[in-house]
Amino acid sequence: MVDFSATISSLILPGGRSVAGALGNEDDIRRVLAQISDAYGFRGFLVLSIPDAGCHSLGAQALMTTWPSEFLRRYDSARLIDGSPVVQRLRRSTIPFTYDAHQLARRRLDGKGDAAVCVFEAAGLPRGLYLPVHNASGRRAAIAFGGNRELVSNDEMQALNLWAGLLYSRLSEVRGRDSRGAGSLSRREIECLRWAAAGKTTMEMARIMALSEYTVNHYLNRATRKLDSVNRVQTVAKAMRAGLIN
Repeated sequence: MVDFSATISSLILPGGRSVAGALGNEDDIRRVLAQISDAYGFRGFLVLSIPDAGCHSLGAQALMTTWPSEFLRRYDSARLIDGSPVVQRLRRSTIPFTYDAHQLARRRLDGKGDAAVCVFEAAGLPRGLYLPVHNASGRRAAIAFGGNRELVSNDEMQALNLWAGLLYSRLSEVRGRDSRGAGSLSRREIECLRWAAAGKTTMEMARIMALSEYTVNHYLNRATRKLDSVNRVQTVAKAMRAGLIN
């Protein structure tokens, strides 16, 4: 088994900084990805399952992100995933690549180029890169970093690609472990389920708990996986039967 903590701690961020701490759960991985994003001057990151041809929602494929939830809503509302040059490239290639929203807009054949630029610009994500990754079972995904900085250099691309591969492998391992530990709900996951049981919407829970809607959905989705449920209603019911909430 790979000692991810030791491997990660041996890597150095720009400015000579290192990443400290264990990688024992998804929050640890989120923290490290946020550190990397900040160190390289990006607005945020996105961990994305590669959408298949029948998928019409980017938000549904987002495994973890600090990109604004409003970006995902606007992107999906405009159905920008259909005809996206980025998604098409991710489906057929495992080579990392940079993106520029303005250049990509000229390659769209569906007339949605201007809409795509507006969505990326409004979120402060006009430029960045996508790093295709995979886990031990061959499941494919990508980690994206986006922001307003200039496009990355080849050296930066190589360093970020190494970070991405290590962290996605660890994320897959953690998720596999968590899915086998049905009773190991975190405090936040239980809190979200309690509010869901009380009939609160995701937006209401986000306001009550001072979190983003994406983060609330992240905790609820993680609880759903841990309890091996198919939807939120079943997750709440299983948690109640197990005495995890009342």
